[in-house]
Amino acid sequence: MQIYEGRPARTAGRQEKELRVYELLDGLGISYVRADHEAVMTIEACREVDEALQIEICKNLFLCNRQKTNYYLLVMPGGKNLQTKELSPQIPSSRLSFASGEDMEKYLNVTPGSATIMGLIFDPENRVQLLIDEDVLGEEYFACHPCVNTSSIRLKTGDVLGKFLEAVHHDYITVKLSR
Repeated sequence: MQIYEGRPARTAGRQEKELRVYELLDGLGISYVRADHEAVMTIEACREVDEALQIEICKNLFLCNRQKTNYYLLVMPGGKNLQTKELSPQIPSSRLSFASGEDMEKYLNVTPGSATIMGLIFDPENRVQLLIDEDVLGEEYFACHPCVNTSSIRLKTGDVLGKFLEAVHHDYITVKLSR
């Protein structure tokens, strides 16, 4: 696996949603490094990518309430496990569960295994509330997929929380999850 500075030189075979991520990041002046790899569907499968990027890729979970009226993208360290009873009172929303793959595609334009904060590009109506575990906020760098699970990018956390979220008109709620 090789690490590259910035966007791919050739776009053949790349999905439009991935290229839109690079266009936005470049337009905002956000620098990033990229690793191209085989599709990874789980945090466990990301370990080799973590080593290449020298960072732990965040776990991104797409959640909804029982009525499917509120949607949440939870970004947390890969080593943590979600306990909905711990998260629910912090946001507040009861009866949280994983949202469907169809809803993930509808609101974030990503498929299961590719959930990412970068999907907020495709949520101009702010239907998805971003939730970030406080441990992620304390890290200098942030790693995620660029809307496909065959590439991963590492960028400065400050750029994600500042320039990126401002550009996609989203804010976040800080949550505290135990290990």
